[in-house]
Order: sequence, then structure tokens, then C-alpha cells
Amino acid sequence: MMQAGIFSGYFPYGLEESARKIRALGFNTVQLDLHFKDIDLSPGQLSKDKAKRVRDVFRDHDLPVCCISGYTNIVHPDKAERRKRLDYLKEIIRFARDFGSPYVISETGTYNPESDWVHHPRNKTEEGFEECRAVIADLARTAYDHGAVFCLETYVNNVVGSVEETVKMFAQVDHPGLGLLMDPTNYFEAHNIDRMDQVLNQVFDTLSDRIRIAHAKDVKRSGDDKSEKHEDIGDADAAEGHTFRGVGEIELPAPGLGALNYDLYLRRLAEKHPNIPVIIEHLAEDDIPRAKKFLDGKFRANGV
Repeated sequence: MMQAGIFSGYFPYGLEESARKIRALGFNTVQLDLHFKDIDLSPGQLSKDKAKRVRDVFRDHDLPVCCISGYTNIVHPDKAERRKRLDYLKEIIRFARDFGSPYVISETGTYNPESDWVHHPRNKTEEGFEECRAVIADLARTAYDHGAVFCLETYVNNVVGSVEETVKMFAQVDHPGLGLLMDPTNYFEAHNIDRMDQVLNQVFDTLSDRIRIAHAKDVKRSGDDKSEKHEDIGDADAAEGHTFRGVGEIELPAPGLGALNYDLYLRRLAEKHPNIPVIIEHLAEDDIPRAKKFLDGKFRANGV
């Protein structure tokens, strides 16, 4: 049976309090965000002792860490900024096993200098793809050398933003250090959201073997608001990735608040990954009980 999990970053507390609150909501796994009020896990501050402390606290609360957030813009157009971001991502990868999971996740980035989620023309060029491929190949090798797996997460406005681009990347970086974070909502744009079942089936027909972890949010047309959308989740220090809710024609709300065909998604996911963690995201802390009830209901209705 599938497991419902949650990003630890939606709980802006100290380590022990975060674990206690997550477990009290009935979760049995977490995607680990390296942000707690009482332990410094910033660039240059990771260590085996700190990683073990985090791992053990979550284990003590029956919350095994299933994957680790390493989200950053891996092709940031400012080369110095890109290097700084990649250095921290590699630092996370080196300590991943000590934190309790081999899987470290990031999207593939954009050449837009203003936002990590807004499209840039270079994203869809051969030169841009090749530059991103070289970065991902290096991350996959680094992960493999440290017993880890770098999991890319497709997102429509990034360099790897479609089913076809995802397949192409895995064909060109065919390496045991590379896996896929499955989030079906990230493949939809205005031109294909009305072909939802076709796109979902295409994703699973071509990429099922690459999947390591899955996400649960939702997708819908954005209506009149075409801006980059963020939600106040009650934490002034929250990472932008946790407040982001879409840009342009597409909005990405919490699970159960959009148009994603969850029944088809979960049935196809369960075919080859019957025990996979499914991690809830894109919500504020007070909406988590509703979202978990929705996801649990879909698990039950589909027998997964």
C-alpha cells in the first residue's frame, strides 16, 4: 500500500516539535527539508553528527525520511550563483545517506535571471539542454559515488519541462545515479491540460521505471491571474518552493483543489510502485489535515 507523506518544511518549528506535529497528523514518512529553527543546516554547515541527529529524531517518531529536498536552479544564468547553488546541492548529496535516504530532489532550472519558475527562451534550445545535461550527468555521478540518487523533477517552465524532454534526458544520462521524482501536475500547460488522461498515460508508459518518489498536489487553469503566484503559509522564512503556486496559465494548488485525475494517477503509479511514498505539497499547515484526508480517500477508493 502507498504511504502518505509530507514535506517537513511546512512545519516551521524546531526539529523535535516538527516531527511530533507531523506524526500527530498520522503521517508515516517525510520528505526532508533542511530547515529547522534549532539546527543550522545551511551551506557549509552539514555534518554526519547533525544528519544522524535529524535522522534519529524522525525515526524516533516513526517517520522515516524517504527523500531529501535539494531544490535549486541548477542552470542559474549567473555562473557564480550557479556554482554556489550546485556546491550546496552536492553537499546535501554527500550527506544524503546520513540523513536517512539516498534520494535528493531538484527541478532542472531555468535560464531566467529573475525567477526559478519562469520560462526563458534558452530553456528550449539545444545549447540550453546540453548545458543542463552536463550538470545533471555530473550530479548523477556525484550521487552514485556517495551511494545516493539525484532525482530530477520535471516542471513545464524549466529546461526539462515535458514528457519528451524528460525521456530525452534519461536517454542521454542513462546512469544509476539518476532517478525521477514523479509529479504529474508539472507536465501540464494550457495546450495539454484538456488532454489530461492522455498525458498521464504517456508519462507512465514511458517513464515508470525511472520513478523513485511521488508528489501530491493539483493543477488547474489560473483564470485571470497570470502572474507568478505565491501563498502566505504563515512562515516568514519559508523557502520559495513552498509558497509557489504557479505562473502564467496554470495554477498548482493543494491536492483535491484542482482538476488532476487522481484516480488514474494513483492507479498507474501503483502498477510498478505499489508501496511508494506520495508526498503532499503546496499548502499551508492548517490545510494539511484536509489534504491528507483527500489523499487517503483516493488511496482507499483505488485499492492502493
